[in-house]
Amino acid sequence: MVTGLSEDVRRVDPFDDLDTDSRPKGDNGVNFLVVGTDRRDGISATQKERYNLGGSACDCTDTMLLVHLSGDRDRASVVSLPRDTYTELPPHKDRATGKRVAARPAKLNAAYTAGGAPLTVRAVEKLTDVHVDHYLEVDFTSFMSTVDVLGGVPVCTTEPLKDSYSGLDLPKGTTKLNGGQALQYVRARHLDGGSDLSRMKRQQHFLASVISRATDTGVLMNPVRFNKVAATLLESVRADPGFGTEQMMALGRAMRGFRLASSEFASVPLSDVDHRVPGLGSTVEWDRPRAAKLFAALRADRPLSAPAEPDPAASGPASGPAASERDGSDRGDSASDRGPRVEVAPREIRVEVANATGRRGLGARIDRELRGTGFATTGAPSNARHAGHAGTTVAYDPRWDRSARSLAAALPGAKLVKDPDRGARMKVTVGDPDQHVRPVRAPAAHGTPDEAPMRGDEADCS
Repeated sequence: MVTGLSEDVRRVDPFDDLDTDSRPKGDNGVNFLVVGTDRRDGISATQKERYNLGGSACDCTDTMLLVHLSGDRDRASVVSLPRDTYTELPPHKDRATGKRVAARPAKLNAAYTAGGAPLTVRAVEKLTDVHVDHYLEVDFTSFMSTVDVLGGVPVCTTEPLKDSYSGLDLPKGTTKLNGGQALQYVRARHLDGGSDLSRMKRQQHFLASVISRATDTGVLMNPVRFNKVAATLLESVRADPGFGTEQMMALGRAMRGFRLASSEFASVPLSDVDHRVPGLGSTVEWDRPRAAKLFAALRADRPLSAPAEPDPAASGPASGPAASERDGSDRGDSASDRGPRVEVAPREIRVEVANATGRRGLGARIDRELRGTGFATTGAPSNARHAGHAGTTVAYDPRWDRSARSLAAALPGAKLVKDPDRGARMKVTVGDPDQHVRPVRAPAAHGTPDEAPMRGDEADCS
């Protein structure tokens, strides 16, 4: 169904004139450099006026993302690269004049203007020491069309957002954005004092919402719908010659079931957000030691989020709600009827249930009750070896500790047990024959798009 998708992709060779011997070595995963450009071909005059897209395109990269697909194709990590990063462009052939140019200080997004895709790849590899396997260039047109073919993408804000420059005008609460509005949202530069870093965080937030939207609507599970979305996106995409259907499908498979609690979004750590350079103005400087650790994790095919620090909850009753609230829930008072509020929305948490009590039907009941309070259970509980009076446990990967605490809050008396490399799916082993499930509430709506970017276990507005 999707085998012909790559035939009409416009091609660009980003590896032209690159010295193979001087490039970083490849790693166990696959690395995609995704850049958003300020090209406006295909946008109508009406759209330009409606969404404040006037003026001249800058012929530069407006957004830069390094996307790492793990070797087992089960995890994706996304790192935003600030476009104003202070760097030194390597010696190159100037795209406009064709003449060789010596190395010079510049902002990272100037690499595209000076030398196109090849210089952009060289600059990113030099900064990160991460080997770029594939290159994707997305322009305004494809961005807008893809959001529209998804039927719009919702975003949630706790206060109105208004930017007269981009035309963004969002009320407080959840708004489903069409393609043009989404472009205004991710491009707005005049919120919170015009911080480009805040803009990057909005882009991360929106990308997470797009992934959730695609999953929720079944796009990634339905070849026909996937074909339609991919075809729309590829109408205005340029990619390296090696990027084809196989790579598209690998990305699609990796994103199936992904939520904010199972994907990683990060920004490069910075040491100076207003580094002044004569002739360049305000730039940003990276915190080199911390940035090196971040990219070392990508090269080693490790998750970006470090394992959680030792937590008393790992060997005792689950933490989350206060003791008084837990006591209240057992009494059945009015507060408990609503249930404690947890850190991650239950719908974002995948769960499998195993019954270790020997009591017939208990696993099915726990699975059903967890699903009733909103958790994404498998619906197919299994039996485990009888554990005597070991009690109920929640096995979890330390990278998803917030999700684990949220799940354990729904299982009074359950203990958290770390199980590294388990991944996003928790395992509940029911060892208490009297185990019950109590309702829990999703987090309060929070997190304006300009707060810290969301990593694996930070919940979206619910």
